Amino acid sequence: MTLASAEMPLIVGIDIGGTKTHLRAESVSDGPARDLVVPSHEWRTRDWDRDAVRLLDMVARFVEGAPVAAIGIGAHGCDDAAECEAFRVALAARTATPLSVVNDAELMPLALGLAEQIGVVAGTGSIAVCRPSPQQMLVAGGWGWIIGDEGSASGLVREAVRAVARHFDAGGSRREPLVEAIFETLQVPSVPRLGSTLSELRSAATVGRHATAVFQAAEAGSTLAATVIREGGRALAQLAALLEARGAGARHAVAGGSVIAAQPLLWQAFAAELAEASAGRIAAHLFTGSPVEGACRLAASLAQSPAGDGMRSAAALS
Repeated sequence: MTLASAEMPLIVGIDIGGTKTHLRAESVSDGPARDLVVPSHEWRTRDWDRDAVRLLDMVARFVEGAPVAAIGIGAHGCDDAAECEAFRVALAARTATPLSVVNDAELMPLALGLAEQIGVVAGTGSIAVCRPSPQQMLVAGGWGWIIGDEGSASGLVREAVRAVARHFDAGGSRREPLVEAIFETLQVPSVPRLGSTLSELRSAATVGRHATAVFQAAEAGSTLAATVIREGGRALAQLAALLEARGAGARHAVAGGSVIAAQPLLWQAFAAELAEASAGRIAAHLFTGSPVEGACRLAASLAQSPAGDGMRSAAALS
């Protein structure tokens, strides 16, 4: 059974994450929706043209021949306006369907109906994005776990290992809960091998899988872990504050992602630090829904645009 008839076109929202890609098709008349989730590595190569072909093929199979009025896409790794536009151009060269490409962090404010506001992702990595106008995309963070991604899963593990190393330098013992948690989760063979054990993990995803141990240590009473989490929340808040200082003009920051949505300690630290850093000018919101909802809102705005204005931007949403 197909999702829609020829008289009832669809909108398609797509959330392209580092781990998975989530497609949702909805009728423009608010009919039933259908979802498809696939591993991103199964189709994405980070070559714009190749990815455009593969993504549009996937959409065609997904909608089963139904007409598509518009496509809204939030893409992890499209980290500035030029990259978003490059992917959009590659897609537009292969379809007449109106479409728009934004960073995946932008989907969360859009999902809540908060256009032109700040989206903060704290998952495997971390980034803050705001698009105050169609011509301006502001980005802070997103530098990768080796030098950045503070407050993310990988960043928290890195900072926990640093805290443990400083703890040993100050003459601390193994009996601190974070120390025990890090040695157990990373399988550190001995104190001198602490740094090399972390570096051998290599990828952010592999490092980030150990973040739960940091929160468990905090719950067990670790002052080291509590400090790491609090500083991670502060770093995430600073990303939003940096965008405000650069002219974002936002009054809301929507935080989401696998870590902050699941860990109240990090969310509470972010909210408290943002209130202080912005002197209360920016309200913090926790997003626990599905970012593809924002992609669908983006697609709906395109479908409602007058003919010839199909590339209406995310900033035009209300």
